[in-house]
Amino acid sequence: MEEDGKEWIRLEVRDAVCTLTLSAPGQLNAIHAPMMSELQRHLEEVRDNAAIRALLLTGEGRAFCTGAHVGEMNGLEDKGEGIHRILDDGWNRVILLIRSLPKPVVSAVNGIAAGGGVGLALSADMVLASRSARFIQVFGPRLGVIPDVGSTWFLPQALGRARAMRLMLTGEPLAAEEAASWGLIADCVEDADLMGKAFRLARDLSKGPIEAFAEIRKAVDRGLTCGLNTALDHERDTNARLAAEPAFTEGTSAFVEKREPDFVHLSRKPHGSDQ
Repeated sequence: MEEDGKEWIRLEVRDAVCTLTLSAPGQLNAIHAPMMSELQRHLEEVRDNAAIRALLLTGEGRAFCTGAHVGEMNGLEDKGEGIHRILDDGWNRVILLIRSLPKPVVSAVNGIAAGGGVGLALSADMVLASRSARFIQVFGPRLGVIPDVGSTWFLPQALGRARAMRLMLTGEPLAAEEAASWGLIADCVEDADLMGKAFRLARDLSKGPIEAFAEIRKAVDRGLTCGLNTALDHERDTNARLAAEPAFTEGTSAFVEKREPDFVHLSRKPHGSDQ
């Protein structure tokens, strides 16, 4: 399974956007332990690098990601303990890393997203998919386990119970166009246009007030599970804090001055500076 010198995840930074590409097309980007470790390391690099202002996640070949490497799972001596470790130390940590990144995340689903690959795709703030992409929940009908990697949270929240149960119990593929019409993903685009549109989206987001974008993610996630009074309190407290930050001053000044706000250079160019 391990190959000396093999790069399982490709990392490219351009225009403040980091593109992480799952690079195991021969196994449909199914993720095993070495690949998982590499993905976690790169996500930590993205988190800690202030020059990176947005993340774009995609896959190489005809699949985005088909979840955990079945061969690795089948070879586990103690499958119960092994799966617990793979999820706790691997997949769950990745999802929590992505959801806590202080910068926007876009996923470009270039083909099949199956099993844990569905949760990985949906962990992004915005999901674009190629017309040929399919979302497949194989856990129950094929493997005799429940969906994981956040699928039991992401799918019902986006689709409602009836549609989520239909996908999880039947394992039938959900086409990208239908996923967009159902509200599971932001958009379905032509295959040839996917990476260009996804990169431009990530680049546009990188030019915005990324700290506020991260707070919007938190607020929306809270709003899915809390009452209106709690949501109103959270909005009030968060905006009171953000209003004291340079981005709000820049945004309001730009609005009054009828110009585009510059959120990128706030730390290096205080408002009113000619430098």
